Amino acid sequence: MKITASASLIALCLGLAQAASAATVPPGGSLQFDVIRKGKDIGDHAYAFSGTKQALVVRVTTNIAVKVPLIGITAYSFDHSSVESWSGDKLKRVRSATNDDGTPHQLDTAGKGLLPASLWDEDIVRQTRLLNTIDGHVMSVRVSDLGTEAVATKRGKVTAHHYRLNGDLKRDLWFDAEGNLAHVAFTADDGSQVSYLRK
Repeated sequence: MKITASASLIALCLGLAQAASAATVPPGGSLQFDVIRKGKDIGDHAYAFSGTKQALVVRVTTNIAVKVPLIGITAYSFDHSSVESWSGDKLKRVRSATNDDGTPHQLDTAGKGLLPASLWDEDIVRQTRLLNTIDGHVMSVRVSDLGTEAVATKRGKVTAHHYRLNGDLKRDLWFDAEGNLAHVAFTADDGSQVSYLRK
């Protein structure tokens, strides 16, 4: 069973890099999500922001473990950590380490004039290509604007703008009024529905 998190990640798309604007960096410098599958919490997905707009660093971590019911044995695991280095409005470098259910990936690459498919930056919805932060390949995407709606968070519902990514990366993304990621949903390789519920 495969749950491709952020290529996740997880994983998420883009053209020329747009501004990593201060508006997309949340107060307190972090965003944290529970990863939900079939109504159960199977892990965590988080972003930590530091530095300034001219020298922004974004750390992304995902830790997922799907257990076999009753037995408790891990049927699938996914662990990912990455560091994005930004200079002004350009992604300069991405370094990441990923263990996809026993298959390791290491990445250290320049930004290639793209935005990363790490999903936190609302500017990705205005792109047609994204940089995969697991293996560095370029993904082609199409984006549909599905309008504004209320989505659940652990602190209650928030009004957010809904976008759907298709192509090499399939994700539904919701961004709140401040431009911060509010919710993520996608279908895993085994057909199960996975969502990121903001804490």
